[in-house]
Amino acid sequence: MTRAAMWLLAAGVLLFAGVLASQGLTPVFAMLAVAGWGLLLVGLFHLLPLLLDAAAIRVLFDRNVGHVSMRDALLARWVGESANSLMPAGQIGGPVLMARQLALRGMRMQYAAAVITVSTTLQTVAQIIFALLGVALLGAQATTISEHALRTSALITSGLLALQVGGFYLLQRRGFFSKLMRAAQRFSGTRDWSRWVSQAEAIDLAIQQTYGRGGAVVASFTLSLVGWLVGIGEVYLILRLIGHPVSWAAALVLESLGQAIRGAAFAVPGALGVQEGGYLLLAPLVGLPPDAALALSLAKRARELLLGLPGVVYLHLAERIAAGAAATRPVPR
Repeated sequence: MTRAAMWLLAAGVLLFAGVLASQGLTPVFAMLAVAGWGLLLVGLFHLLPLLLDAAAIRVLFDRNVGHVSMRDALLARWVGESANSLMPAGQIGGPVLMARQLALRGMRMQYAAAVITVSTTLQTVAQIIFALLGVALLGAQATTISEHALRTSALITSGLLALQVGGFYLLQRRGFFSKLMRAAQRFSGTRDWSRWVSQAEAIDLAIQQTYGRGGAVVASFTLSLVGWLVGIGEVYLILRLIGHPVSWAAALVLESLGQAIRGAAFAVPGALGVQEGGYLLLAPLVGLPPDAALALSLAKRARELLLGLPGVVYLHLAERIAAGAAATRPVPR
């Protein structure tokens, strides 16, 4: 773990503890106790958006360069989400590990990296549109100055995120990875980077080919957007289980803007504290008491642990098996 990651993790833990302490733990945990074993149902429900996200990855693969089963795509997506939720690399490590898992399961690395890059870009675009749906709904219902201010802030945040994603897309179309490797080669001095540059060029070419398959790109984007929309059901289900049911429109506002706030804190591992603060900010807009908002966030954390811990264990075992296989493979003469 880098020093920056350690500082961000420490800041997230302190913010998380501070937010919980500010509201009192007793009523929050009392609500979670009401949900009880129903939280397992929340974990099972989350498998549906997970499947949709895996399908959004799989549809991007060209059968001419290799076959990726739904099982392979689902395992890769599961590992990536587990890493995003529980590992200190935050949202950056997930895509890298997804590409690595697909490569371990037989896909050539340049195609795995290209598809995960394109898929992650499309999923982020879908998230921006999802957030704008929440902003539009909030704007239609806004009556107070604070609600209008929050809507404006959400619009600005979505616009900045859209600019970043658009910039990253343009970089991808102009050979981002090979340019990055060449820049690293210039700064490294005499070290030979030709192998890495060649691999980066292969990834850039695979990215161009993937974007060139318009039907697959549209299908992947659509599946990603549907996955975000299905996530509304998780918020709706959790709030019913803890005894604070809301309308589907309120659940949409909470999920879309809550995910946007979490996404903005991508550098903080697990968005610790930021997610909880975000739900506290959004709760009054839908008539939700603060302790229910924190219970919602903690229920989502419980689901992350329920699905994420086995994912991290699987990742560790898969890497050990791959390392063992590499160690026993004969060295070519």
